[in-house]
Amino acid sequence: MRRLTFYTLLLLFLFVLTACTTSGPDSSSGGSQTQEQELPTDSGDTQGDETGSEADTGTANESESGSNPDTDSGQEESSDAESDEPEQDPAEATLAGMSLEEKIGQMIIGGFPGTELGSDAKTLIQEGKLGGVILFGPNISGQEQLQTLINEIKASNQKDGIPLFVSVDEEGGRVTRLPEGKTEFPSNQVIGAHGSAELSKQIGSVIGEEIAAFGFNLNFAPVLDIFSNPENTVIGTRSFGNNAEIVSDLGIATMQGMQEAGVVPAVKHFPGHGDTIVDSHVGLPVVDKTQEELNELELIPFKEAIDAGADIVMAAHIQYPNIDSSLLPASLSKVMLTGILREEMGYDGIVITDDLEMGAIQQHYGSGDAALMAIQAGADIVLFGHTPAKAEKAYDTILQAARTGELSQEQIDSKVLRIIRLKNKYELTDQPANPAALETIGSGAHQQIAEQLK
Repeated sequence: MRRLTFYTLLLLFLFVLTACTTSGPDSSSGGSQTQEQELPTDSGDTQGDETGSEADTGTANESESGSNPDTDSGQEESSDAESDEPEQDPAEATLAGMSLEEKIGQMIIGGFPGTELGSDAKTLIQEGKLGGVILFGPNISGQEQLQTLINEIKASNQKDGIPLFVSVDEEGGRVTRLPEGKTEFPSNQVIGAHGSAELSKQIGSVIGEEIAAFGFNLNFAPVLDIFSNPENTVIGTRSFGNNAEIVSDLGIATMQGMQEAGVVPAVKHFPGHGDTIVDSHVGLPVVDKTQEELNELELIPFKEAIDAGADIVMAAHIQYPNIDSSLLPASLSKVMLTGILREEMGYDGIVITDDLEMGAIQQHYGSGDAALMAIQAGADIVLFGHTPAKAEKAYDTILQAARTGELSQEQIDSKVLRIIRLKNKYELTDQPANPAALETIGSGAHQQIAEQLK
């Protein structure tokens, strides 16, 4: 009995011992799992354990980046959103930093008398009241003098950092301003008789390169007027011909040659000066044609030039009583500049008036009134070719209209934005022209092109 009891107790002891032993490893295993769950944090700090599981590696990478998937996704979406935002138009950025006074100045190009930059014109430039200048024959006496004068003009422009338009009428033929030594070309009428668009493009390029050598960056050419009235003396040989096809083909080719030379061309004289008898320099021409008649002839070269990328259109001082009952000349007419040119013909480039000091305007309107009327009609720039006081009067009148609300901020901004964009497009600068550039004037290569017309 005792032996049975002894064995019974022994078996009971072994059972209890076995149970305790089994319970111990389970607890230890739980502790070990807890430690392993904490390990990935350390693993992240040490760039991971090579024997770690995929789950551990992923946790380590998350710890290493210091972020979670939700946060990363938000950052990526934010970054994508920022990269999708369009860059601001540089012209709009410039416009945003301009004062009202500076904006009005961009809308005026003025000239001055003499071969030196007088104090009146220089002051207007320095005060930001001119966005450009124009030079005529009386301003020019020689090659070095002309380049020096233009360099001085540009050096005076320190107000707003926007470069000046420095302009000229260099059509070739009888309308030429450059000094002796330039490449001489015959009239557009002679060029038109050759009928070569390729040659006309080369001529445009030569004219562009030579005026650019002096420092000019804007040329009021080519002429797109159709010589449809033999009694017309103001246009005459300045036209490429008496039909829309030849004027369009050669005029646009000339325009493109100038553009490729880095010079801004201004096609003229919208809506066509070829059927006039009165010279607008001395009086106001009247053309009795209807718009339908203009559509069939005079407007064709301008429409085709617009489609080909015309940068500037110059408006003529011509009255069209059968189109605009107000009897305003085209340069001051909203019917012509906004209704026909912009809305019907789809033109969104710069519109500039012909010289507002011409007899067609001065005999009927004051300088300030004419300038404001032109701007309200749809022009972006008004031109005063000779008298700084008249340009300043225009500036004061337009500025006053802007301050009183007669001319809206939206109107002003749209005009100035066109101007800045065009100056940016051609990368205009006020840096002085290099004297060495004058070597291109009348060069052998240019003379070879001119020889083809003889």
